[in-house]
Amino acid sequence: MQRILIIRLSAIGDVVFASPMIAALRRSYPEAHIAWLVEPAMADLLRHNPNLDEVIPLPRGAWRKLWRERRYGELARSIRTFRKDLRARHFDTAIDLQGLFKSGVWAWLSGARRRIGLGSREGSQWLMTETWPRAGEDAMIGSEYRFLAEQLGLDTGEFSMDITLPDMAIRRADELTRGLAPIVLAPFTTRPQKHWFEDAWRALIPRLHERFGGPIVLLGGPGDHAAASRMAEGLPVTDLVGQTSLLEAAALIRDARLLIGVDTGLTHMGTAYRRPTLCLFGSTRPYLRTDSPVTRVIYHALECSPCRRRPTCGGAFTCMRGITPEEVMDQAETLLGEVTRS
Repeated sequence: MQRILIIRLSAIGDVVFASPMIAALRRSYPEAHIAWLVEPAMADLLRHNPNLDEVIPLPRGAWRKLWRERRYGELARSIRTFRKDLRARHFDTAIDLQGLFKSGVWAWLSGARRRIGLGSREGSQWLMTETWPRAGEDAMIGSEYRFLAEQLGLDTGEFSMDITLPDMAIRRADELTRGLAPIVLAPFTTRPQKHWFEDAWRALIPRLHERFGGPIVLLGGPGDHAAASRMAEGLPVTDLVGQTSLLEAAALIRDARLLIGVDTGLTHMGTAYRRPTLCLFGSTRPYLRTDSPVTRVIYHALECSPCRRRPTCGGAFTCMRGITPEEVMDQAETLLGEVTRS
């Protein structure tokens, strides 16, 4: 492996989980050129990593826009140009960590002679020269990536998630909290069955403030504005939803006194940065071994757990309703007490 292309297009949490592959490849092939193909929204998470030589944004959003506008000729030319530029990099190895057709096709189009697929499906397995299952320890965070690294003979000595931040993002986070370590809440994600309830967050926030003081900040994306406004109204919490870049949000988490969140990329950053973190899981099967001494998972498995994308509860989301503000407070006090004693 002299010119290596890693492919994991999305999403935030999955890119974070896969990030240990970068250092494992660099330790094993110190002279190699290592690049990562990723969607633009996630590119900043990788751009400052010293072990990566190049981050290549895949402009799928721009292509979808051209398709919707029926600008088919322009779309075809753009895809051809991107493919030509990718092949011009002369990758000899492509590692598809996503395992879907939309990622596998770019491993094939890259021109790499060796194409390695992790859990390849949707036909992408036919585009690979070798495939490996998503194996490893089910309950351990990112175990499928460690498993693949071991099968490839990589140095997995320190297989830790790695999101490197620029100084500018760290300074901005410090300005937002006036130099104080915040309690960060990450309540939002893409699927309603992964959300904790607004009334539960509203019950939790004043208890956190009374017990631990401030600042307490809400993080999320622009699409979460309405829910965040309802959640924060009249409470001692600073609503920063949609007001930070992804790297600024990561910097706030890196310096957090405590992070509480659902199954979303921002929550997983708390584990990556070894900050005291409480993960609230329901419809998705959580990692129970976090590889961090200060991450705790709150999860009440039911007979239907984990339902993932096919909830059977008619929108009741009973697994998440079973997590109470009292339980979260108890876990927060225990965790921060342990951190203080250590």
